[in-house]
Amino acid sequence: MSRILFPKISPFSQEWLAVDDHHQLYVEQSGNINGTPVVYLHGGPGAGCSENYRRYFDPEKYRIILFDQRGCGRSKPSPSIEQNSLAHLVNDIEHIRQHLSIDKMLLCGGSWGTTLAIAYGIAHPSKILAFILRGIFLGTQPELDWLYQANGAAKFFPEYYQEFVDLLPEEYRANPLAGYQQLLASDNELAVAAASKAWYFWELRLSSIEHHPIDKSHISDQHQALCMAIISAHFFAQFSQTPGQYLLDSIDRIKHLPAILLHGRYDMVCQLDVAYQLAEQWQNAQLQILPCAGHSGFESQTIDAFCKATDTMAAFLDEQKQR
Repeated sequence: MSRILFPKISPFSQEWLAVDDHHQLYVEQSGNINGTPVVYLHGGPGAGCSENYRRYFDPEKYRIILFDQRGCGRSKPSPSIEQNSLAHLVNDIEHIRQHLSIDKMLLCGGSWGTTLAIAYGIAHPSKILAFILRGIFLGTQPELDWLYQANGAAKFFPEYYQEFVDLLPEEYRANPLAGYQQLLASDNELAVAAASKAWYFWELRLSSIEHHPIDKSHISDQHQALCMAIISAHFFAQFSQTPGQYLLDSIDRIKHLPAILLHGRYDMVCQLDVAYQLAEQWQNAQLQILPCAGHSGFESQTIDAFCKATDTMAAFLDEQKQR
């Protein structure tokens, strides 16, 4: 039987933090101001935070910090790809840490949030207590090919993939990433709305093995779909032009830090073998393969594993303090 999330809690602090002349980040805090600082990094890129992310953490033990990454969610402007790169996002986390006067923090995230957490850790290893990461994604070309080319996840969901590429002109169907980038950059607002919905819908359909089949009426937040599509296409185009092995090649900088890695065996968005390869190279990481879970952070087995991981980590960090 799955554990429930921790009780709903409300933020005790909400603000918009300017990180440059163009971007203001939505940042909130909840839980115990004197607890262990934990920063949760949402997925996407561009998905924005859910209030339920607070509920992974015991509010008596943790000072819970959520924020919407630049260009999405409640951050301003949104959606925006201007001055928006992995390096910018890493700098934003450091800006938040300094602004909140945090010495070291537990860094958590799911999917794209794992990419960002590892990138931040590599840049600032001395600021990290530990990691809890769910649904590992490293941004390599094989991972992008799995998600967007016809010989990957499309083999399991051929009818859904056909809908995904049907929106594209014929010349772009062999390269959906390039095709969607063109559509999403259009001045035609109706075309952009249709493309963002199709992009979001493709990933949504792959994300959970627990839900019943869904249709586009389930996409009630058009702004979230727009942010997710525009920002994801922007980042993934960058990754396809740069060496994708950077995170694995630099893992020595953080392999001394403790980490709990959670990954659904039936994750159709992020491949399990990527998490397995990461765990093989990260000497202080423990990989937990969830036998009846997919990609979503809110499947019952994933909720159970994540909440238990935060309890385990709280006890471990308390023990470290006592030494």
